[in-house]
Amino acid sequence: MTQIKNIGVYTSGGDAPGMNAAIRAVVRSAIYYGIDVTGIRRGYDGMIKGDMFPMDRKSVSNIIQRGGTILKTARSEQFRTPEGRKQAYENLKANNVDALVGIGGDGTFTGAHIFGLEYDIPVVGLPGTIDNDLCGTDFTIGYDTAINTVIDAVDKIRDTAESHDRLFIVEVMGRDSGLIALRTGIAAGAEAILIPESKTDLQSVFDRLERDRKDKKSKIIMLAENGVAGDAFEVGRQIKEKFPNYDTRVSILGHIQRGGRPSCMDRVLASRVGVAAVEALRDGHRNEMIGLIHNEIAYTPFEHALKHNVEINPDFLKIVEILAI
Repeated sequence: MTQIKNIGVYTSGGDAPGMNAAIRAVVRSAIYYGIDVTGIRRGYDGMIKGDMFPMDRKSVSNIIQRGGTILKTARSEQFRTPEGRKQAYENLKANNVDALVGIGGDGTFTGAHIFGLEYDIPVVGLPGTIDNDLCGTDFTIGYDTAINTVIDAVDKIRDTAESHDRLFIVEVMGRDSGLIALRTGIAAGAEAILIPESKTDLQSVFDRLERDRKDKKSKIIMLAENGVAGDAFEVGRQIKEKFPNYDTRVSILGHIQRGGRPSCMDRVLASRVGVAAVEALRDGHRNEMIGLIHNEIAYTPFEHALKHNVEINPDFLKIVEILAI
């Protein structure tokens, strides 16, 4: 059993629903085990600036249902430098922090991995990103809430599409990951899904639109941002050019996908891995992400947990084609 006296907790990178639930779990489980907790505002930037404060059980009251992060979040170019990381370490020692829990995604764990190798301080991470693009966990904190937010929005878009006989191109977040677009496209009954992993070109979309029933009153095409076919406006332009008879519109959902109350699934996931993070530090774990695989707590080294580009299950894409007839 490792003697940990003070855990620093921080959120970094893009916010995700459920981060507050994870903060709450870390703080209260640490207190349960007799460990002090230090909150670090604005991630690595706050670590460098010494923006830290003691947390107790009351400081995380009534936050499990809130979106965003009470600790704020930011990206830090300075932390990419050895000088910045040295300053961060000195501030942690000045605040008697002897272990860290970082909540975030790929960038958060990249920084934590380097920091953990350079300095003798145990660091573990919790997967907080709406993109669900990390190895070592079946789902990331925020993903379930995000896809339900998208579904709610697309259902509303479908209403107006039906009313006006329109084709809507709906762009969702994901950068180089199309998992949000894939799942929500199936759930929303999309006619086509454009995601970077499938390398789908527009010609296949054109072919599908050519084959579609002419009596269908509405059409939805789901698009992951930064796809190979271009953004939603470029895709819309080409569809209008090819099918001038379609009343084609574009809807970019943007940052509404990051906000809102976390779902039950995200709250439970965040709570489980938050408690497990504190227990992992007590057991001597370091430089690992704490995730959930097949409903069991899993520990994945940071270098293996970083963003992955996997082959999409072709069955998912086939489902889209079958159900769009």
